Amino acid sequence: MFRGRALTVTTLLKTFSGPISVTWFLTLCETVLMVLIPMFMGLAIDGLLADDIVPLWQLSAILIGLTGMSVLRRIYDTRAYGDIRVELGHELVKRSQNIPVSNINARLGMSRELVDFLEQEVPVLMTSSVQLIASLIILFSFHVMLCAAALGAAILMLIIYGVCHGRFYRLNEDLNHQTERQVSILETRKRNSIFAHLDRVRKLEVRISDTEAYVYGAIFAVLLGFIVFNLWYSVTHIKITVGTIFAIISYSWEFVESSLVLPMALQNWSRLSEIMNRINGKDKEHNSAHSDKATNLQQH
Repeated sequence: MFRGRALTVTTLLKTFSGPISVTWFLTLCETVLMVLIPMFMGLAIDGLLADDIVPLWQLSAILIGLTGMSVLRRIYDTRAYGDIRVELGHELVKRSQNIPVSNINARLGMSRELVDFLEQEVPVLMTSSVQLIASLIILFSFHVMLCAAALGAAILMLIIYGVCHGRFYRLNEDLNHQTERQVSILETRKRNSIFAHLDRVRKLEVRISDTEAYVYGAIFAVLLGFIVFNLWYSVTHIKITVGTIFAIISYSWEFVESSLVLPMALQNWSRLSEIMNRINGKDKEHNSAHSDKATNLQQH
């Protein structure tokens, strides 16, 4: 099935293009309905203020359609991606006959993250991308400054993440290497070795978490500044109705939520890049660099 190709996200997309295409189509349908909600909420508000109930019925129809589409997509996703996990795990074990069982065990867990990325991260990323573009277009239709503020916030966000990308990759590389050695360390039954291993895992997870906290704190501060600016500008510089103000704020917040998905996806891709190198045997240099540490740890 995999025809000797490297076990990567791209290979999974090519090998299982049929079921993945269906999940993506359902995701796009769901996303379109979600994007329409703030606009129709604004129309419903203005309609109710003018004693017109038709926009409210239109909003209700969109919400019912969204609920049905969401249920259908999740039922299909669970089955489709479950089959992909089985095939990927079987192929990985078949290719890993010459490495220790502890490494195979760890890599099986890591390989599931590739499928998790397609099942969980990609649909969210697709949804966020559509919402992001729709938000920019709709904000631009209200006023060019609202759209310009959004673009400025997005650029600052990407710069903040870009500075920390290399650090995320290195920390995940160290964490994955330590995870691969867990079974062999447990087999020694040496308390000092086990404690040293668990303590190192803890320290690496803390360093990853701290980096995430700093990055997302900085990004969120930028995006909150964008929300405050759009609220101030729309009220003081644009002649609009109550429903339009609601729509502007809703799409501004939607832009914030969508923007926060992008650095999360980039961070996950940093981890996946390291995992794909590892399960395809491209981590030998890293393992060699850590071999002395492994020997010292097991001797304690």
